[in-house]
Amino acid sequence: MYDTAVAPKFRNRFYAAAFLLIASLPVTPALAQDAVAIRVNAAETIGPYKPISTYFGYDEPNFTYAKNGRKLVGELATLAGRGGPPAYIRTHFMLTTGDGTAGFKWGSTNAYTEDAAGKPVYDWTLSDRIIDTYIQAGAKPFVEIGFMPQPLSTHPDPYKPEWKPGDNFNQYYLGWAYPPKDFAKWGELVYQWVKHDVAKYGRAEVERWYWEVWNEPDISYWRGTAEEYDQLYDFAVDGVRRALPTARVGGPATTGPASARAANYLKQFLEHCSTGKNAATGAVGAPLDFITYHAKGSPQVIDGHVRMGVGKNTADAAQGMQIVASFPKFRNLPIIVSESDPEGCAACSARVYPQNAYRNGPLYASYEAVMLKNMFELADREKTNIEGMLTWAFEFEDQPYFDGFRTLATNGIDKPVLNLFRMAARMKGNRVTVQSSGSIPVASIQAEGVRGAKPDVDALAVRSDHQLSILVWNYHDDDLPGPDAAVQLQVSGLPAAAKKAIMHHYRIDETHSNAWTAWKKMGSPQLPTAAQYRELEAAGQLQELKPAVSVNIAKETRLDFSLPRQGLSLIEWNW
Repeated sequence: MYDTAVAPKFRNRFYAAAFLLIASLPVTPALAQDAVAIRVNAAETIGPYKPISTYFGYDEPNFTYAKNGRKLVGELATLAGRGGPPAYIRTHFMLTTGDGTAGFKWGSTNAYTEDAAGKPVYDWTLSDRIIDTYIQAGAKPFVEIGFMPQPLSTHPDPYKPEWKPGDNFNQYYLGWAYPPKDFAKWGELVYQWVKHDVAKYGRAEVERWYWEVWNEPDISYWRGTAEEYDQLYDFAVDGVRRALPTARVGGPATTGPASARAANYLKQFLEHCSTGKNAATGAVGAPLDFITYHAKGSPQVIDGHVRMGVGKNTADAAQGMQIVASFPKFRNLPIIVSESDPEGCAACSARVYPQNAYRNGPLYASYEAVMLKNMFELADREKTNIEGMLTWAFEFEDQPYFDGFRTLATNGIDKPVLNLFRMAARMKGNRVTVQSSGSIPVASIQAEGVRGAKPDVDALAVRSDHQLSILVWNYHDDDLPGPDAAVQLQVSGLPAAAKKAIMHHYRIDETHSNAWTAWKKMGSPQLPTAAQYRELEAAGQLQELKPAVSVNIAKETRLDFSLPRQGLSLIEWNW
C-alpha cells in the first residue's frame, strides 16, 4: 500500500471541522435530472465475467483470527457462492519476527528464529492459525511471501515500528524491510514453509493458492536495490517450487505504474523473468505464473468536501496492463491488481486524514463499482488477462465504531462497500453490451476522472442461462449532494422461452444496505445495546429496494427508477 503517498498529517482545526462536516452531511431531497437511457442487449456477449472482486487483503495478519476478523473472513468466503471460484485473502507480515500482538500496520508470526549457533528454528503456529481461518471458512490464501525475519535482516535493529495514525512514516520501514544477509537461508525458509503447508493441507489444496513475493519493492517496503529484489524473488520462487513444483508463483506487487518509477521497476522485473540470469538456479529467466501490481486513487479535500481520484486508480490499472502487453511472452498471463483502492493507507483514519472521509458511506461502494467495470474494459482494450482486483480493506479490532478506517466492517457491523461486493458476487455468466446516455468513457475517466457537470451513470450487465444481472450506479468524484438519476432501463435479447421472471432490485444508498446511516440515526452509540447491535447487523446486509416480483418478459422490457447520487442498484431477473 502507498504509505509514502499519503498526504501530510492534518492537525489544524479547519481539517478537523472538515471531517465532521463531511461525515454528517444531511440527506437532501431528490432533485430533478435529465433521464438517463440505459440499453442492455442480453444476446450480445462481450466476454466472460470473472469474479475479479472476490480478492481482499490487509496489513494486520493477527486480526485474522480475532473475533470480528473470523466473522468477516466467513462473510468474504460466502461471496463466491456454491461451486464458484473461492475468495482469496492476502495479508502482510506473514514471516515477521514478533509475539503475534496486532497493531496498526503491523503483525508477526515468529516463523523464523535462530539458535545460539545460528541454526534456523521454524515455528508455523501463528501462520497456521491465519491460514486455518481462511481454509475453515472456505476462502483461499493469496500468500504474500514477506517480510524479513529479524535474524535474517541485514539491518536487524531497530526492527519493529511503533506507528499510529498521524505519525510520520520515516520511522516505519525498519529492519523487516531489508534484504536477507543470506539469500540461501531465505530460500530455505520459503521451502520449509511451503513444504509444511503441503504436508498439513495437501498438495491439491496448496496448488490452488497464489504465492506472491514481497510487497511494493519499488518504495520503502524494500530497502534494497531492484537487482536485490530480483534475487529475493529467484530464491523465494526456487524454494516454493522445490516444495511444490506445480505451485503458482508471481510478483512483483509494485505500486501504481502511472508513476514512471513504478513503471520502470515493473518492466525491469519482467525483463529479468524473461531473459535475466536466475540467482538461485543459474538458468535464464525465472518462473512467472501471474503478474501483480497496485493501483490507487488520490482523494483530496476541496472547498470543504472530499473529491475522489478514480482517474488515477484507472490510469494505474491501464498503464500496468500496457506494460504487460508489451511483453509477448507474458501478455496472456493472469494479472492480479493485488491492491486496488481509492487511496493508499487503510489505517489512516479519516479523523486524522479528512480526505479519507468517503469510507463509511455509499460513495466508497459506487467508486468500486466504477472501477470494477473499468478493469474489464481496460483488459478488453489492452487485450490482457485480468484475473483479480484486490481490495485492501478488512477490519480493525477494538476501535471505535465507524471511525474512518478503510474497512469492510466495524466491530462486526458491515459497511455499505461490502454490499457492493455482495452485488458483484451475485452476477454470473458473460458480460453483455450496455449503452448508457449518462456514461463517461473509460478513456475520459482515465484522463480526467469524473469531475464535470454530469456524473457517471452507467451499468455492467452479466447474463447466464437463467439469469440477467445489471449493476447500475450514479457516481461522481465530488462528494456533494446531487440530483437523483432518472434511469430508463431497457432490456432486449432475452431468450424467447423466458416469458416470466422473478425480478429482484437490490439497492445501496443512504437508507438501504447502510449500517452507517442506521448508526447515526441511533445517536452514534459506541456501546450499542444488544437490540441496537442486531439492528445494525441487519442494516449492514444487502437489502432490496422493493420485494421481489414476478414480471412478464417481452421482446423488449423496460424498467424506470430513480437512483440517488452515489447510489447503486442491482436489477436481477431469474427465469
